[in-house]
Amino acid sequence: MIKEKLYMYDTTLRDGAQTQGVQFSTQEKQRIASALDDLGVDYIEGGWPGANPTDNEFFAHPPNTSAIFTAFGMTKRVGRSVANDDVLAAVINSGTSAVCLVGKTHDFHVEKALGVTIDENLNSITQSMAHLVVSGREALFDAEHFFDGYKANPEYAIKCAKAAYENGARWIVLCDTNGGALPYEISNIVSAVIKAGVPGDHLGIHTHNDTGNAVANSLAAILAGVRQVQGTLNGLGERCGNANLVSLIPTLLLKEPFASRFKTGIQAHSLKTLTRLSRLVDDILNRISLRQAPYVGASAFVHKAGLHASAILKDPSTYEHIDPAMVGNERLIPMSNQAGQSNLRQRLNAAGIKVDKGDPALGKILNVIKTREAQGYSYDTAQASFELLARRELDQSPNFFEVKRYRVSIERRKNKYNKMVSLSEAMVVVKVGEEKKLSVSESMDEKGSDLGPVNALAKALTKDLGPYQTIINNMRLVDFKVRITQGGTDAVTCVVIDSEDSQGRRWATVGVSANIVDASFEALLDAINWKLIRDYRPI
Repeated sequence: MIKEKLYMYDTTLRDGAQTQGVQFSTQEKQRIASALDDLGVDYIEGGWPGANPTDNEFFAHPPNTSAIFTAFGMTKRVGRSVANDDVLAAVINSGTSAVCLVGKTHDFHVEKALGVTIDENLNSITQSMAHLVVSGREALFDAEHFFDGYKANPEYAIKCAKAAYENGARWIVLCDTNGGALPYEISNIVSAVIKAGVPGDHLGIHTHNDTGNAVANSLAAILAGVRQVQGTLNGLGERCGNANLVSLIPTLLLKEPFASRFKTGIQAHSLKTLTRLSRLVDDILNRISLRQAPYVGASAFVHKAGLHASAILKDPSTYEHIDPAMVGNERLIPMSNQAGQSNLRQRLNAAGIKVDKGDPALGKILNVIKTREAQGYSYDTAQASFELLARRELDQSPNFFEVKRYRVSIERRKNKYNKMVSLSEAMVVVKVGEEKKLSVSESMDEKGSDLGPVNALAKALTKDLGPYQTIINNMRLVDFKVRITQGGTDAVTCVVIDSEDSQGRRWATVGVSANIVDASFEALLDAINWKLIRDYRPI
């Protein structure tokens, strides 16, 4: 069976940039574009030339990609010719080989939002598409509000789509702009458009997630006949976001009937980078990755129940719909006070710790875990700390260094502008082998703002660990969570720290104390020791 080509169109850098609180720099756009190209998407929409300085700079220095680099704009304005519309000219002059122009297809929006007649709007679509073709560009028509428009006035919506197609548009992209359509509506309307004379291999789908159906709607559109699908990384976009390519791509490559019917530019080896790509975008945006994200979330292949873990040991497919390695993710058997010995053995085996079934050490480790969780520790979310605990109980924990003492001070003082500011300073003394090392660090960013005592402690602790320094230089703290587990004067603080290294590995550690600094320091120590166990190899 010959597979049909399905084109992947990414609009993270344009539609995704319209997410509340998101603002990409030119350098960040370059970085994401490069990663998208490595993934194998067919189109990368870079933004709207002329809309802002960042987009202007980005298009002035476009990325060198195999993917078709695309500029976004709008159809010519009524009352101007295509040759004299400066907004349209800015988009065409960006020099991209493909141009996507948005135009109205809902008569309500034409008359109310634009304040023009439906015939004038139709003429703008016709002339704009023809002008792109004459200019030697691949023309795409972004049919805004198409599904709402079709439901209100199907004849006019079809006329707009056909006007774009008959005047040279390579793609007519049907947009569920308000995100309110449901899969059955998408399927029926796409079928109607194809029946009206616009072939499916010239149709794209662009959905929003306002009902939580953006991915489902995109899949329904593909089954109905469209051959281009648009979306964003991690579902970025206005309001509730766009169709999430991080969910769509593996579904198209791994699930039936899509896997056997369609081919994309994304290969199996590229698919294995998907988890890292998703987290790269979150890292750029300084966001915490969604643990429950399909395919790539940290919890996507976590098996907590003892019954599940026991079955996973026999055959992972009992509770997993795919092998997590296919998307660059990993299986995890968390530890908690609900854990049984099957969970424990599976988790220990995954960490490279071999313990035979029935070994008395298993019961001992479980008892320690349950006791410590009663004190406020959370090994369910801090697997690295669990592994270190197990190694200590099994006498398999190397002694890399010893902390002799540490001190944290916080000073409040007026600066030269007579404004009260904070300054945190930490001192740590460690013993590495037979040598004692004292390190002092202040917590301050490049703007002179205090980042707090935990940051100062982390900097001091990782400043000089002798022979281990090169191992920890590429790790960094990416998330810091604090939870008060008891109230009143005997409150206990639980701190969970997420760390990451340049290899894309992420691990969580936990500390508990009545003192938040002590709890944080305990979690920091675990983070460093886990990294050293993984990577340190004595010469």
